[in-house]
Formats: sequence, C-alpha cells, structure tokens
Amino acid sequence: MKYLFAFLTILALATMACGFTVSIPDRPTPGPDVTDEISVAIPDSDDTRLKISFGAGELTLSPGADDLLVEGTVTYNVPNFKPKVREDDGYIRIEQGEFKTLNVTDLKNEWDLMLGETPMELEINAGAYQGRYEFGGLALTDLTIKDGASDVEVSFSESNPTEMSVFRYETGASNVVLTDLANANFSTLIFNGGAGDYTLDFGGELQHDATARVETGFGDLKLVIPEGVDARVSVEGGAINVNHGSGWGQSNHTYTQDGSGPTLTVIVKMGAGNVTITD
Repeated sequence: MKYLFAFLTILALATMACGFTVSIPDRPTPGPDVTDEISVAIPDSDDTRLKISFGAGELTLSPGADDLLVEGTVTYNVPNFKPKVREDDGYIRIEQGEFKTLNVTDLKNEWDLMLGETPMELEINAGAYQGRYEFGGLALTDLTIKDGASDVEVSFSESNPTEMSVFRYETGASNVVLTDLANANFSTLIFNGGAGDYTLDFGGELQHDATARVETGFGDLKLVIPEGVDARVSVEGGAINVNHGSGWGQSNHTYTQDGSGPTLTVIVKMGAGNVTITD
C-alpha cells in the first residue's frame, strides 16, 4: 500500500508540473463508536436468499434469531461503514457501506449477527477480515462463502435439518478451518484456495454419499476424516507431500479407508505443499 501511495504522489507532482491537478483522497479520521441494531423479518416467500457483503473487520454469525431471519448488532467508527439492508421478494441483502481510502488505522467494524431457522440460501462475500461462523442446526439449502486474505472458522456443531445442495468456498491467501462438515449435510463441497493453511474436518454424521472437491495453490491442507467413515481421497498435483494415518490404504495417488454407512469422496488438486489425512 505504501508503494501505491508513493506512486500516486509522484504522479500528482508530475501532473501539476504540466498545469493539471490530481485530487488524492483525504485520510479519514475514525470517529466515536456507533452501534446499529439489525432486525430482518422472515420474508413471505417460498424461497429465501440471504446475502451478506462485508469488507474489513470482524464478522460473527450464529443461530439464535427467534422468529426473525436476522438479528444482531453492527459496531463501527467510520460513518461510511454503516450497513444497508435491502429486501426484494425473498432476496435479502445486508451490505457494508462503501469505503475507499489509501491508508487508515484504528478502524472498528464488527458485525455480530444471529440467523433464524427458516430454510435459506446463504451467500457471504467478504474481503480481508476475521470470520467466526457457527451454522449448527441452521436449515441451509445452499451455502457460498467468498473472501480474500482472511482468518476464518466455520463450524457445524449440529446437523443441518435440510439437505444442502452445494457448499462453495472460495478464498485467497488465508487461514481457514471448517469443522464438523458432515453435519452440513452437503451433497457437494467445492473448496478453492490460494496459498494458505486449510483444515477440512469431516466430523459429525454423514447422512448420505457426499463429494468434496478441493483445489489449492501452495500451502498446507489437513483433511480430518473420523475412523469408521467409508472414505476415498485422491490427490493430484505437483510437488506434494502426503501423510496419512495407519488405517488408510494407498494405491498410487488414491487413499482409502474402509467403513460403514455413506461414502465420502474427496478429490484434491494442489499446486505444491503438504496434505495430511488424519482422524
């Protein structure tokens, strides 16, 4: 960022020398903390979609919105961070206000939201932030998370009462931990990551056959698959080091664990790094 600022400064001086001026954004000063209440009713619609758009800061999501779709608080100290709530025939959007600057410190932007039990399609778009998501017991029919450089923990402490068609996660250079994924009740998990540390824990109760497709650049990938789960993991890529527990068999680049019940299939494609398969 400092190099960008230096470049803009040089550009401004050169332009002024030619008789023109360039306006460089002022560095905003954070003000006092402001806390807004968020309350969104359950829409009168057969299909409910909730999209949360968030920039930098801390985002916490959990169950607990009684008779509502969303409730909670948002605390910020820059006026432009003030969120907006938009509703359109079952499509609910909660969006962080626009904010553009070159360099700001001492920012506060903390969202603490609870979600209701109504079946919904949930999408989260975020930037460089810290996310803590507890989705245990929520009826999620489809889940999409897209973020940049982030530190995120996602947990499904209880089973999803409805089948999740697809769980998509796209991230950059991040630290991501997904816990008790079997409770998410997904049919397909699609995880795309850049360079980072990723943990996919398939604990919980697998209710039907499921497939996880994991594609990453460079980094460390940890797959936690409980003992007794019928599982098959294939690994493709470049310079990859694979470590697995004693209960796993290996044939070329495919690793299997015998078990009972539904089958979990994991397909890994990685540029380079380490893959650990453990229980």
